[in-house]
Amino acid sequence: MTTQTHLIHSRRFLPLFVTQLLNAFNDNLFKNAMVLFVVYEVYKSEAAEGQFSAIASAVFILPFFVLSAVSGQLADMRDKARIIRTVKIAEIGIMLVGAAGLLMAWQGYMVTSVAIPLMLLALLGMGIHSTFFGPIKYAILPQHLHKDEVLAGTGLVEAGTYIAILAGTILAGWIPVQWAAVGVVITAIIGYFTSRQVPDAPPHHEPEPLDFHLIRASIRLVRNTSHDRRVFLAIMAISFFWTIGTVLFVQFPPLAKNVLTASKEVASLFLVIFSIGVALGSISVNALLKGTVSARYSPGSVLVMGLFVVGFFLVCQAWPTHHEGLHDVASFLAEPLAIPLLLCLLGIAVAGGMFVVPLYAFLTTFVEKSQTSRTIAANNIVNSFAMVIGSLIATGLSIAGVAIINQLLLSAVMCLFSAYLGGLLVKAERIGAAQV
Repeated sequence: MTTQTHLIHSRRFLPLFVTQLLNAFNDNLFKNAMVLFVVYEVYKSEAAEGQFSAIASAVFILPFFVLSAVSGQLADMRDKARIIRTVKIAEIGIMLVGAAGLLMAWQGYMVTSVAIPLMLLALLGMGIHSTFFGPIKYAILPQHLHKDEVLAGTGLVEAGTYIAILAGTILAGWIPVQWAAVGVVITAIIGYFTSRQVPDAPPHHEPEPLDFHLIRASIRLVRNTSHDRRVFLAIMAISFFWTIGTVLFVQFPPLAKNVLTASKEVASLFLVIFSIGVALGSISVNALLKGTVSARYSPGSVLVMGLFVVGFFLVCQAWPTHHEGLHDVASFLAEPLAIPLLLCLLGIAVAGGMFVVPLYAFLTTFVEKSQTSRTIAANNIVNSFAMVIGSLIATGLSIAGVAIINQLLLSAVMCLFSAYLGGLLVKAERIGAAQV
């Protein structure tokens, strides 16, 4: 606690911490304000709403898949603080475009022809911005902090990011869209000024030429991390998990509106409960494993997650449809099935957190320390590809006319394959332990 208090007051850490907090907050404020407004105020068809939600997810994720290899190289070969300042000034321009789209949509001016494309363009820009900022926020810590401060600094960044995500998600569901438009621009401006206070962080060696061949660089990066079967299986299992997670996140806003007749504040509440559940799951599995890196609880956890998805589906099917208008939070919670529904949602998230969190430890435990950042970058590439596939699956199902509520069953079935991958990882883990 003393170390953490000391870091918060240190220029070596505070500007980076605040910049990252504002970044996570702005991402989620803009993305959720846009999706919730379009789903609730623009489209009047469940299929169109599902398609837009899926397209928005894919647009934000795509840059991580395409550009992670280059962003990882850049973070290792150039001054990290200079990169931060560059991407933060770019964020101001991106958010001006996004705010223009939000305001035009709010005014009902050229909504589908100009406003929505502007918002999606800004979302793509934020995805690119986050792709380049992401590798730096952890890689810069060992340069600015003492060896005994790095763990505390990493923990503070994680905690701050989590709080910022929740704050952005909650605020997006509760404030008018015009205020969200103003908020994202102001937050971007503040983020740029805080980034200017981050101390310089030059590379450890002479800069090397960057490989801008995106496909070649990405393939090489992924191939170089596949030698250890445990790491390979962990990446595959994490990626398949996020495919499931993407399908679920795409479904939440249109499902809340059309199946549960719930307002955007309730849809925002769903996302908050999901985030809290994943955090509770990670805490629980860490307590069970007692610091040991192991996937032994992962297969069972994802099977339990699938059962909760089925439970969520059954409660949604039984949800009363007689309510006129949309439920606000109070009237939603007054429904007899509201608590079972929220408990199922919480169960999905807790079990999901217990499944995926230990797998991330494999990425840093079973590779050489010099390969850690590249392993994480490779994981980001495969994860992003899987999430784009998840978004495309959800889009295809919506186009094919599959009801949002029935798409939940696909997520439940996908949990079975995740359990299979988890089982393979546990087997590989035991073989690796026997060879030591």
